[in-house]
Amino acid sequence: MTILLQSVSFSDWFREVANWAFILIALPTLFGAWRTVTSNNIVRAVLYLVVALGGTAAMFLMLGAAFVGWTVVLVYIGAVVILFLIGIMITRAPLGADTQLSHSTDVKVPAALLSVVLFGVMATALIDAFGARMIEPFEPTSTSEMANILFGRFVVPFEVVSFVLLAALVGGIAIARKDDEGGEQ
Repeated sequence: MTILLQSVSFSDWFREVANWAFILIALPTLFGAWRTVTSNNIVRAVLYLVVALGGTAAMFLMLGAAFVGWTVVLVYIGAVVILFLIGIMITRAPLGADTQLSHSTDVKVPAALLSVVLFGVMATALIDAFGARMIEPFEPTSTSEMANILFGRFVVPFEVVSFVLLAALVGGIAIARKDDEGGEQ
């Protein structure tokens, strides 16, 4: 499969409706990701994670990767985030703002600098690889082909992972709901 690349100017980039849609999806996704890591309230952090994952799924759908996009919705938003919320509820975690969720400045500054450096490295690599060239549209893989591969060849590992998640959920409930030694079990 060959990918044709053509040069595109910055003003041409803004004329594409798909690029405006990307911006409209990317900004809430970035906001949700930022608030996920900066929120002092664990429940709000999980809800911001839903926003970030929803934006990621929308980007996959926009790129024509419907199977991956809906998998993000079902697995990450529908399962993992719900498990986080259930875990918070069954462990009787405090639901208000918690200052212990935040690190001190001596940890935040190096982490922020490392994030900026990592972004710079990735941006430089992408610009060096593609520059101002635009990738021509291509035919995405169909969802039915992906489902046949996943549920044909990989059905056993898929089911094993589902049982591991179920065991983790049941184990978490059993550990969190143990009564005091003096009480009934």
